[in-house]
Amino acid sequence: MYWVLGLGNPGYEYANTRHNAGFLAIDLLASKYGLKVDKQGCHAIGGVGKIAGHEVLVAKPMTYMNESGKSARAFMRKRDLDPGQLIVLHDDIDLPVGKIKRKFGGGHAGQKGVRSIIERLETDLFYRVRIGIGRPDNSDDLVEHVLSGFTEDEQAGFNLTLDLAVERVEEILIELRAGGQAEGLS
Repeated sequence: MYWVLGLGNPGYEYANTRHNAGFLAIDLLASKYGLKVDKQGCHAIGGVGKIAGHEVLVAKPMTYMNESGKSARAFMRKRDLDPGQLIVLHDDIDLPVGKIKRKFGGGHAGQKGVRSIIERLETDLFYRVRIGIGRPDNSDDLVEHVLSGFTEDEQAGFNLTLDLAVERVEEILIELRAGGQAEGLS
């Protein structure tokens, strides 16, 4: 089974913040495929359904971002999941709003949720879909920036980015279904 985790922070106050880009991408993916993300377990809410011909678990860890690995590890153990079949959707301040990248393996680049997953799974060999949220002009405002919403001017670009995130998940699953490892970067 493939599994897709969207990273964010639980709670109404974080719902539409930049840091919750992963949650928002999961919501869009689930909506597109008619999946219900409403089952609680493994420190997350999630659901299972078919995407691109695969049975896929989609989930949003209900830990805070910095502890996302707790949920990933619980899923891996409970369902005997392979980290190599994990796709993590997360925000990335090093990409401008409207940009997206995917990769397989490698470091966490300062993203604390990804770092937590690497530490708890004891591997970096999983897929990531990096969703651009932009970097603040002043590096002292980093926390305020990731916990803020998008400006009106940024919102349309961010919505397109979420569409691209869903497409990247689909592409990875289709490539894996064809029998090979999905391309590392794009």
